[in-house]
Amino acid sequence: MKKIILVVLLVGIAGIAGIVRSHSKTSGSDWRSLMNGDKESSEEAREEIRKSFELSPGARVEVSGINGAVKIETSDSKTAEVYIERTGASQEVLVRRRIVIDSTPTSLTIRGEKDGGSFFARLFGKSPSERVTLRLPKQISLVANGVNGAVTVGAIDGSVEVHGINGRVEVAQASGSAEFHGINGNISVALKQLDKDGINLHGINGNIELRLDSAVNADLETHGMNGTVMSDLPEVAVEKTGHGSYTARIGNGGNAISASGVNGNIRLTRIMTAEAPTDQAKSKS
Repeated sequence: MKKIILVVLLVGIAGIAGIVRSHSKTSGSDWRSLMNGDKESSEEAREEIRKSFELSPGARVEVSGINGAVKIETSDSKTAEVYIERTGASQEVLVRRRIVIDSTPTSLTIRGEKDGGSFFARLFGKSPSERVTLRLPKQISLVANGVNGAVTVGAIDGSVEVHGINGRVEVAQASGSAEFHGINGNISVALKQLDKDGINLHGINGNIELRLDSAVNADLETHGMNGTVMSDLPEVAVEKTGHGSYTARIGNGGNAISASGVNGNIRLTRIMTAEAPTDQAKSKS
């Protein structure tokens, strides 16, 4: 009798162990499927967005929340052309985020935001990448915020605000004022003219090149710099006033160029208004 009871107990224990082992395997498989779901697709998903809008002179253009590079070309046209290429490991990845485009005659907003997918997929899964190309009128003011990639901007006849960029920033020309905050990359910007709001640079992890028109008059002051201020302008003398602090008067002085928390160097140089003639052109003349 005791032997029979012992056999029954052993069979019961083995059955319970098998159930637990089977459940563990299933749970682990589901978790791995959730974590690696993006990799199961054998083909990359791709989406293109093409739109065009009419903008009035002085319109405000804002680009934000982009996971990739942003390139902005400018011309004398009144038409804004938008081209966005989105890629992801699967279609499910693409639907986790969406691109929202809002437009009026005086404004154009392009922003990325989270959309669909399960909670765990949004939390642990990959995000799609975007490549944004804009062709805009010159007469605009520009705001770029939260871009995980380089930002390249052509010449505009307006102000520039750039915040939270993980990549280099290049602005061929702006006028009025400029703000750069939280940039993890080098900055190169040309200023045709400067108004009372001046230039504000804060929290920059990279080198800064300011290309100034000969008509720009400004006073530069920096604090908390882990780098130096250099000038290629023969009439501008840079003075070190303390650890990480510099001042310089540009032209007759006036509107402020303020910098703080810069982990890099600042170079002052002149805007190149025209290309130097080539050897071939010289020989013809």
